Amino acid sequence: MTIFSKIISRDTRRVFTIAIPAALKHLVDILQILIDMLMVGMVSVAALAAVGMSMQFMMIINVLMTLYVVGGNALISRFIGEGRKKRASALLYALAILAAILSLFVSFGGYFGSEYIYSLMGAEADVIHEGSLYFKIISLGLVVIFIDTLLYNALSAAGDTKNSLYIKLVSTAINAFLNYILIFGHFGFPAMGIEGAAYATVFAYCFNVLAYYILIKKPYSKLNFIPIIRVKDLIRVWHIGWSAALDRGISSISFLLFVAIIAAYGTEALAGYQVGLRIEGIAFMPGFGFAIAATALVGQSLGAKNRERAYNMGIISGRVAYIFMGSVGLFLILFPEFLVGFFTEDKETIAVASYYLILVGLAQIPLAIVFVYSGALRGAGATKITLKINVLSLWFFRVIPSYIAYKMGYGIIVIFIIMNIETLIKGLLYAYVYKKRNWLETKV
Repeated sequence: MTIFSKIISRDTRRVFTIAIPAALKHLVDILQILIDMLMVGMVSVAALAAVGMSMQFMMIINVLMTLYVVGGNALISRFIGEGRKKRASALLYALAILAAILSLFVSFGGYFGSEYIYSLMGAEADVIHEGSLYFKIISLGLVVIFIDTLLYNALSAAGDTKNSLYIKLVSTAINAFLNYILIFGHFGFPAMGIEGAAYATVFAYCFNVLAYYILIKKPYSKLNFIPIIRVKDLIRVWHIGWSAALDRGISSISFLLFVAIIAAYGTEALAGYQVGLRIEGIAFMPGFGFAIAATALVGQSLGAKNRERAYNMGIISGRVAYIFMGSVGLFLILFPEFLVGFFTEDKETIAVASYYLILVGLAQIPLAIVFVYSGALRGAGATKITLKINVLSLWFFRVIPSYIAYKMGYGIIVIFIIMNIETLIKGLLYAYVYKKRNWLETKV
């Protein structure tokens, strides 16, 4: 027995076992996006803008994936907690078919409507051309993107995030290598530009799905594929998933409106916000990991009919997340200009981004509460509660007050302060709801 295992409780070790690989995978996800943007940026500014705008489309598509991912997570974790691996595996098989069917409709719309989508977003002619080339190829690969998202989340709900991290590491390396040879034309391949980036992305996702399939076929895997479709279980997934998808959709719209308010302050304010947000995205890493741990372990504990343990798993995940995210927040407060300096040399942008980082650094602990407790509630299937909290908080304490402050002539710093206050209020709401324990009675 190691010193670590003597000091840390068994439940805390379980939280770390799930959270650390999940957090690292999130970091690798960010790195893959940065590598893609860096390489595409060498093609042309239009290509870079086109790929950036495609991420906004994927944010909308993620709303649809939430329908089966969140409900699937809640049910699979409960089945695993009940010791019903076969039932969980049958649900995974059914959800894979559902994901494939849903992806076909989105692929059709994306392939034939890509030019219209870019023009609707106000893109210029060269961005529309590049974006259409890129998104048509991505649309053809949406089936593997949908299935990859399902398999990662399902295995996480079952308690396996380590293998997903390994798969992602190899996948990112493949994506970067294929970018190099397909975008720029190496090893006998023609230079394909932005189309090469799209093909590299799709091939990397194909590898993910193949690797997950090989893993799931192993008898020791947390989940397998059992070709049985239980309509009753799919209906249960829908009952949990629709409110989570609505939550994601409304939150995405709220986020876009908030960004529009910031954009009204000018290019420097928007650039400063975007840079600050990119840096804060790395700070999200531990919160993301512990949220996944809370989702999985709360659901499994409820499946095992142990409500006290389910409650404690969220508490443990939250406490560790406070420490990690609070420490990151302190770093953001103390060294904002140093961090921003990696992204820009513009003085006004550095000033705005630095103020942003100082303020969000102060909000990292309440943000940790939001991450972990919302994840715990989703793991319990209490998605209607998270829907109410997120929508009410975002609109009444962030979007509307920010719009009023802008109209009254207040500066960008006031907008960031409003954002912080909203995060604090949301954190307090989640803490209150979590401590009441009513969510433990949620039927799924």
